[in-house]
Amino acid sequence: MSGYGVSPGLACAPVARLALPVTTDPDEAPGGNPAREVQRVRDALTQVAQQLTSAAAAGGVAGVILEAGAAMAQDPALLQAAAGYIGQGRPTAHSVTLAVDAYCRQLRELGGYMADRVTDLQDIRNRTVALLLGVPLPGIPRPGRPFVLVAHDLSPADTAGLADSDAVALLTEAGGPTGHTAILARILGLPAVVGCGEAAALTDGTPVILDGQSGTVEAHPPPERLRQALHQAEAGAHYQTRGPGRTADGHSVALLTNIGTAADAAKAATADAEGAGLFRTEFLFLDRRTAPTVEEQIEVYTTAFRHFAGRPITVRTLDAGSDKPLPFLKLPDEENPALGIRGLRTARLQPDALATQLTALAAAQRRTGAQLKVMAPMVSTPSEAAHFADLARSHGLDTVGVMIEIPAAALRASDIIKCVDFVSIGTNDLAQYVMAADRTNHAVADLLDLWQPAVLSLVALVGSAAADHWKPVGVCGEAAGDPALAAVLAGLKITSLSMAAPAVAAVRDQLARLTLHQCQDLASAAISAAGPDQARSAVQKAITRHP
Repeated sequence: MSGYGVSPGLACAPVARLALPVTTDPDEAPGGNPAREVQRVRDALTQVAQQLTSAAAAGGVAGVILEAGAAMAQDPALLQAAAGYIGQGRPTAHSVTLAVDAYCRQLRELGGYMADRVTDLQDIRNRTVALLLGVPLPGIPRPGRPFVLVAHDLSPADTAGLADSDAVALLTEAGGPTGHTAILARILGLPAVVGCGEAAALTDGTPVILDGQSGTVEAHPPPERLRQALHQAEAGAHYQTRGPGRTADGHSVALLTNIGTAADAAKAATADAEGAGLFRTEFLFLDRRTAPTVEEQIEVYTTAFRHFAGRPITVRTLDAGSDKPLPFLKLPDEENPALGIRGLRTARLQPDALATQLTALAAAQRRTGAQLKVMAPMVSTPSEAAHFADLARSHGLDTVGVMIEIPAAALRASDIIKCVDFVSIGTNDLAQYVMAADRTNHAVADLLDLWQPAVLSLVALVGSAAADHWKPVGVCGEAAGDPALAAVLAGLKITSLSMAAPAVAAVRDQLARLTLHQCQDLASAAISAAGPDQARSAVQKAITRHP
């Protein structure tokens, strides 16, 4: 079977399926007192919100997503919609199903980040219905042994609950590379394959070998194949190198972590990494209806910076718009938001938001003495880069860079780099724009393969431009956490790689086994390939030939 490998690693274990959600009966007798039934729904939604808020207490990006789910459960519009169906004489539990289904259709039509929230809303429905019908709440199975969790899809609450379970890998029938399951699996360090429709045929107890790197799943493997995979998985769990990232001949490639909240910073700071290469500050404010004040921002940045004392931390200014709407910015509706007001462009309409953030970042740096680097997302032209650099420096920020994630910026990288101190390549968005494929549309997910030679060709262009000007160039997209692709990036003159903390050890080991010249040969092979599958295959074969 095959799907999208979204979190690398190899797992060998029997399947345990996530319990199917409770169905509701449209022919069930309605409650005798509509007002009392509406109150029951209100109480159930409140209890669900409390469950999600409690689960969010662990913090981090998972906590942010769960808090957003709690807010959805408390949205008066959801209760009002269910109450409308109850008023029509529909059964109480089924009224919740009808209300949620209607909102899910709207979210799917909106696309982007909002479409990704459908799973969150369906989880709220499942929990609310379970409470109304008095049946056990949906949750992670507990078979008492290691297992590969299989589901149609996973809600953020399900995925966040895996941390204290015996799950060793995730496999879903639906989903794509940018969904919540993919993001949280990487944070948890669990191998994961999503979008594998054939997984629907797997039953509890079926032994499987799951490869989160290649996206393949083998069911009922022969004993010899299983022994081989178990040995390979065991070998992969023991990494040989520590300390700074470098190739076998001593060429430095800094290995950094991605964070989204102060809680993420606390966890990531314990990893054997050289700093934080991407602080996604928009995760702090995804569901804010009012703009965060300078003081609020100073407090959260100060907390995060202190966790990385003595190590560099790179902050991306708010990457809002498109698939990450920030309600407090009140951006206009757009027919094609991925090509509209997002990232740095939001400052065209809301310049005060950027100025406030830069003020807060500078104040937090003064408080902590942090080795702070600040960069802007979605920069298109050298003039935009120069304007942002001037603005950031006028606020007292000394080390300023920009993201390269638009083809125009990659093509003019040499001119952009003259204006800033460093650049960082966002491979997720770069792939989206190079391949003209919406990163939230699962139907074109194959085009978003980060091994696409066209994408790597632009990465090579940026790497060479940065090297010509003796300035650092990083990659902070998902490509950085793929050990084989990390070696290719090192060969393309990338000087730092930022990834989910659990991926650092495998990337460090991979680099340590190859010389810079070998990495350059791998890069040439990948760019020369006819397509992503051929690029991946050529690089993997070349790697296995090296000791």
